[in-house]
Amino acid sequence: MRLEVIVASTRPERFAPVVADWFVRAARGRGEFDTGVIDLIDAGLPENLVDTPEVEAFRARLAGADAFVVVTSEYNHGYPAALKTAFDSAKHEWRAKPIGFVSYGGLSGGLRAVEQLRQVVAELHMVSIRETASFHQAKKQFDKAGNTQDGAAIDAAERLLTQLAWWATTLRSARLANPYPG
Repeated sequence: MRLEVIVASTRPERFAPVVADWFVRAARGRGEFDTGVIDLIDAGLPENLVDTPEVEAFRARLAGADAFVVVTSEYNHGYPAALKTAFDSAKHEWRAKPIGFVSYGGLSGGLRAVEQLRQVVAELHMVSIRETASFHQAKKQFDKAGNTQDGAAIDAAERLLTQLAWWATTLRSARLANPYPG
C-alpha cells in the first residue's frame, strides 16, 4: 500500500522536517506501507487553485496513494494555509481514503489544528484516523539527531500506523470491489 506523508508547513526556518523525518522513519520501519513524502514547500501549488502542471502532478501522486498522514504545525490556533490549498487543489483523489495526523506546536501540540482538519477531511469524503501523534513544545522533544524520547508520541504513532493500515487495506478493497459513489 502506498502512504504519502504530507509536510504542511512552508515557513522559513520551519521545524516540520524534524517531525516529518521522525515519522517517516517510523512508518518505513514497518512493513505495511511504501512510504513517500510530499513536502508542500516543493509542491508549487498555486494559491488561486488554477490547473498547472504542478497541480496535475500533485493529483496524480494523490490518486496513486492508499493512505495519507499530514504532519502539521499550528499557527494562531489553526493549520497552515498551504495545507488548505493542497486539500482544495484536488477532489476525487482524496475520496474514500484514510488520513492520519502528526501535529506539533507549543502547549497545544498542534491539536487545535488537527480538530479543524478533521472537519475539512470529512467534507473531502476521507476517513480520519482517531489516533494522533502530537508533540507539545516540540523543539524540546527532539534531540539533535531528530530522535525523540516522548513515549506517548511514539506509542500514538504506532497505533496511528496500525489503524491506518487497517483502514487503507479495507478501503482499497472496497474501492476496487465497488467504486466510491461520491
